[in-house]
Amino acid sequence: MADLTYIERANIEKFLGMKSGYVMDFSDRTFQEFVGEVVGLDIDDEKYHYASNSKANRLRQFIKVESNYTFGKLLSAFCDYWLSKVHTGEIDPRDDENLYKECVKISERLKQESIVEHIDAIQPNVDDRDFKLLAKSIRESIEKNEPEAALDRLHTFTFRYLRELCDKHNISYEKSDSLNAVFGKYIKFLVDNKHIESVMAEKILRYSINVVEAFNNIRNNKSFAHDNPVLNYHESVLIFNNVSNTIKFIETIENSLKKIKEPEQADWNDLPF
Repeated sequence: MADLTYIERANIEKFLGMKSGYVMDFSDRTFQEFVGEVVGLDIDDEKYHYASNSKANRLRQFIKVESNYTFGKLLSAFCDYWLSKVHTGEIDPRDDENLYKECVKISERLKQESIVEHIDAIQPNVDDRDFKLLAKSIRESIEKNEPEAALDRLHTFTFRYLRELCDKHNISYEKSDSLNAVFGKYIKFLVDNKHIESVMAEKILRYSINVVEAFNNIRNNKSFAHDNPVLNYHESVLIFNNVSNTIKFIETIENSLKKIKEPEQADWNDLPF
């Protein structure tokens, strides 16, 4: 359920013109198309039916059923739609400008709450179109609240991400190496080069090798990689959060290493010969 205060709900309803049963200037068809395009959900689904089943009532039920993140994304799209109408001269911005600003703030707050804490960490670490599409499809599954549908792609992403790191640091590995083997070699590189400060962080990372090893089994037997019964929702969320947290930490380390190298390069550039 989207977490809204009474005042926030009142501002949203006024901004979207819901008092009369409508939602902005959408017809039933365009409303269904708009919601489907933005969040990948069918606003005509029975779970959104409520009272008279007007567009406004379906949206009210949508708010009750869906997560903060999902409604925040939809509200943000409504704000963008309103702004496009202002730019084309179809709307006088003076009418609802303050409500627009309030709704933007609400949408930004709601979008900060996702079922996966660091889903933003699922980003390619090299410039590659296929890698970008893979990461995008994973994030979209989380936005749709379907983590179990993306477990196989998360495994593929993690494998590619770690291999790219090994290539970057000249860490040798075999193509036949498993995900946990590649991860273990990367962690060994970090530890041997003293990029991990505490014994506890080192132990957590080493234990993570065992966790990642178990991910191989999930990918092969509990995901859509094969014709499998898919893992349940809550355990899928747990796996996503564990993997994304680990990648976020690795990203932090890599950014620190990058900052260490940049001043050295600047020093060479400053030499007078």
